[in-house]
Amino acid sequence: MPTLTIDGQQVEAPEGATILEAARLAGVDIPTLCYREGLPAQTSCMVCVVRIDGAERLRPSCATPVREGMVVETASEEVLHARRMALELILSDHLGDCLGPCELACPAGMDIPRMIRQIIAGDLAGAAETVLTRIPLPAVLGRICPAPCEAACRRGSHDDPVAICLLKRWVGDRNLAREAWRPQPAPASGRRVAIVGAGPAGLSAAYYLRLLGHEVMLIDERNAPGGGLREVAASSLPRTVLEDEAARVLGLGVELRLEMRLGGDVTLEELRAQYDAVLLAIGEADEAVAQALGVPWARRGLEADRGTHASPLAGVFVAGSAQSPSRLAVRAVAGGRQAALAIDQFVRGEEVAPEGQPFNVNLGKLLPQEAARMAADASSNPRLAPSAYEGAGFNDEEAVREGLRCLHCDCRGLATCRLRALGEEFEASTRTWPGDRRMFRRDATHPAIIFEPGKCIACGLCVEVARGHEEELGLTFIGRGFDVRTAVPFGATLAEGLRRAAVECAEVCPTGAIVLRDEAEEAADADEERWREDADGHGTDEGV
Repeated sequence: MPTLTIDGQQVEAPEGATILEAARLAGVDIPTLCYREGLPAQTSCMVCVVRIDGAERLRPSCATPVREGMVVETASEEVLHARRMALELILSDHLGDCLGPCELACPAGMDIPRMIRQIIAGDLAGAAETVLTRIPLPAVLGRICPAPCEAACRRGSHDDPVAICLLKRWVGDRNLAREAWRPQPAPASGRRVAIVGAGPAGLSAAYYLRLLGHEVMLIDERNAPGGGLREVAASSLPRTVLEDEAARVLGLGVELRLEMRLGGDVTLEELRAQYDAVLLAIGEADEAVAQALGVPWARRGLEADRGTHASPLAGVFVAGSAQSPSRLAVRAVAGGRQAALAIDQFVRGEEVAPEGQPFNVNLGKLLPQEAARMAADASSNPRLAPSAYEGAGFNDEEAVREGLRCLHCDCRGLATCRLRALGEEFEASTRTWPGDRRMFRRDATHPAIIFEPGKCIACGLCVEVARGHEEELGLTFIGRGFDVRTAVPFGATLAEGLRRAAVECAEVCPTGAIVLRDEAEEAADADEERWREDADGHGTDEGV
């Protein structure tokens, strides 16, 4: 068995093994994109390159056999730089979004496309979990949010945006009524946090701090929780909805003390002495309030770091309009969550760091013909309005039908996309190599998979899988150089090319170019056709 040295470690490897295989035997991680165990090495991505015996030229570890005495460097500065460059070249030609524009536009960063797919699937518990992970007051915000997410919705460039807020409201209302999903707090941490202000920022922070296992005491000078939300007209926000959602937060074990005024009934110094951390979510504050509290004043509110919400006073954090005045309750909710995460780090003695921005490739603005192509795979229905009395939300059927209008701009292969994972790991930029992008295309003609050619990096894995399944046509490479693309030969359809290998092709795809269809969407599409036929047969469209 040959013996080689990998990053200073002597490794024995079987005769005929590659450097990549030897490194894995030794527990040394070499990243790969176009490699799949059991398939021939493709050597197309150049992400697995290493330096051998100090040579200037780097070699792909997936296809280079080991030999006696070989010295391999897998993590030198030059090797890491080369891998990052390879990733950036790939990303420069990657035509697709990691995250949907709606999710990026939501101040709370809610995974809206995932929520919609769960609604379509009839998975209320999953949809509630998705929403509540970022927005603990969905029934409230579903009624009053000005919907920046809908302004970013790509469906709006085709006809009208998806009614995201009404769908979020549907999830919130149904979960309140049925309690399909209830979060469970983590084991008690032994830490205690005081929150001043029971408005949207304070309620949000209390919710997430309790889920993180901390004891929370929420105080407010009013006689009921809700803060500024109680000033919203009851016609827009019924009091029962606000009270029910506040009660759900308190039901996690949050202690509430009302008609307690900071600076009168209790001082900030007293709270700092009694609790491990204090969050000020007191609404808009002026310089006089800042001076009275002893918290430094910034240009628009109490001074605090925008990322961590930490004030210059140790253990004191600020969120909501107290930090930056805003009329958007969703911003306050997002700030409360971010503050809760920072407070969690602080009380556990960890470094307080802001929540990082998610790695994202952005498709950009669609041309009209591209928007039409994307919309061709979604419901052709116009935007729905609730059919019941004014002020009502969607019924269950309407929620599904409106959800089917979603274009699914986000990547359905996000959870398994190796390109995104490595791009994030290597801090690769998506803008290093700017240039004209290709036209967006999506092939949804196959019954099992969806193919987006703009995401394909011509790695060859799906070609090999199709060959292994002995497909009559399979897949092949068409074109040359930078124009090479993966396609079914002879202009045949995807369904004709992949009769047996489609599912495995989706499983091996490293970039989300080939993904499995959502069975729930297929079933819902069939239901929509039935609803349309029923409507045509009766002359009306009941419930829409």
